Amino acid sequence: MKKSWRYRGAVAVFILPALLTFTGLIGYPVLQSLIKSFFNWNGVTEGKWVGISNYAKLFRTDTFYLANKNSLIFALVLVVYQICFGLLLALLLISIKTRFSGFFRFTYFLPVVVSSTVICQMWVSLFNYDYGLFNQIFETLGISYRQAWLTSKNTAIFAVAFVNAWQFMGIEFIMFYTAISGISQDLYEAARIDGASTVQMHRRITIPLLRETFRFCLILAITGGLKAFDTMYIMTGGGPGDYTTSLTYMMYKSAFTSNKFGYGSAIATVIVLECLACTVLINRLFRTKEE
Repeated sequence: MKKSWRYRGAVAVFILPALLTFTGLIGYPVLQSLIKSFFNWNGVTEGKWVGISNYAKLFRTDTFYLANKNSLIFALVLVVYQICFGLLLALLLISIKTRFSGFFRFTYFLPVVVSSTVICQMWVSLFNYDYGLFNQIFETLGISYRQAWLTSKNTAIFAVAFVNAWQFMGIEFIMFYTAISGISQDLYEAARIDGASTVQMHRRITIPLLRETFRFCLILAITGGLKAFDTMYIMTGGGPGDYTTSLTYMMYKSAFTSNKFGYGSAIATVIVLECLACTVLINRLFRTKEE
């Protein structure tokens, strides 16, 4: 019994600094945002208590529901592109076993470390209606499909989400690559002796053993879509209209453009709750499948 308490005490000593740091850097700002959401506050003078008025106003605003729709589309594009292509590239690179694998890993991860401003400006040029690469390709092939990718309400959110997914796909790729590399080769050798094909080995061995990696990547992609900001801020400014506005962008405009920090704090609180709800739901979904 004494050993058990001694062990728990030792664990607590190591965990406590990280817990205090997390509370100070994450928990305290979130708590302050929650408190300020109940005030009419301009960020300078003393706020006036308004109760849930900021939330009532938010839920009556059409932009709130459009922003949630945009965030959902953004998240779905991230899930499909990042997880599917990240996994496919990781499997391909491990299967080929070329001496240039280090170069390919560097290439796939490079967009992650490049400034979002640089990435977005590059893609703005590629999406340009008059001289953009995509429209030029369609024109060269004789296909009448010239699109205003970033100024059309039907394509803008998908174009912006694709750019974000392309830039940060390297994170999922590295996680899948590392997880697959950690799987014992004895499992594959045994399956190969039994006559399993490469596809069967990946379906029966690789994919099931990547369960925790899938869970983390799914949380990362969905919450990344819900709190998306920089890509749409640089590429479209939330336009056309509000068709690429996310909740995060809506919060930014309310707080830092209109000086409605209380209202912006209410939006921020909703974003945190949505991300938390998605995280809990995904964890429960994976836990249910385990049982």
